[in-house]
Amino acid sequence: MKIGVLCSRIRPEEKLLFKEIRNRGHELIQIDTRKAVFDLEKDNFYETDAIIDRSISHTHSLYITKILQDRNILSINKYEVIKNCGDKVLTSLLLDKNNVPTTKVRVAFSEKSAMKAIETLGYPVVLKPGVGSWGRLISKVESKTSAESLLEHKAVLGTYHHSIFYIQEFIDKPGRDIRAFVIGDKTICAIYRKSEHWITNTARGGEASNCQVTPEMNEICLNAAKAVGGGIVAIDLFESENGLIVNEINHAMEYRNSIQTTGVNIPAKMIDYVEEQVRNRK
Repeated sequence: MKIGVLCSRIRPEEKLLFKEIRNRGHELIQIDTRKAVFDLEKDNFYETDAIIDRSISHTHSLYITKILQDRNILSINKYEVIKNCGDKVLTSLLLDKNNVPTTKVRVAFSEKSAMKAIETLGYPVVLKPGVGSWGRLISKVESKTSAESLLEHKAVLGTYHHSIFYIQEFIDKPGRDIRAFVIGDKTICAIYRKSEHWITNTARGGEASNCQVTPEMNEICLNAAKAVGGGIVAIDLFESENGLIVNEINHAMEYRNSIQTTGVNIPAKMIDYVEEQVRNRK
């Protein structure tokens, strides 16, 4: 089997994935998105059975997977999944539409309307870019003064993405959140991410420990994954006073801190899924 991997920066996750592909006797085709050129007059670009998206650029992933799918090349994850997970507004819409428990969210398109939305939700709130990862450019807004300052900076200094104000209720989580890994129709494992800071991402210093996947968690995670199109995703959850709620969904998640923590060989599970998808197409 020939398996391509879209990537740019090679992280530990990609190295583990490359190793798993080779150990199974598959041919690895590494595709650097920074060097790739796609002639749109051609029907095919790569002689592969499947291509796994691991690019750190959301925009690159979107365009390339769309190009590949339009030429009947199996892309994992699919273009639709990347689009739905990479845009927090779309994610929230799909979670709400499919009755998946999630945070309260307001979306506004001007400083004035964003200010009104923030005060309607009540302080504190969390202000996020619609597209982003690793907990970057996220602000906890605790007063009208800080809200006015942050909204002005986003409107004046940011790209057009920052003129779309994604405002989320603040959940007073118990010093941790949960990241659960869903592959296909199974929640394969989960971790707690603990931190003294209100942002618990492991990329920002959060500590990982094993989290048992409960029936409640499994049901919520599978419904959340199905809402955005399925595939290989990571579901970030909060433990609220009303039970587990979904915060975000990631389509090209990092997992370096979760393999030893959970005892689950995540890249092996990923390639199991890829092999299954290839077989199902034949």
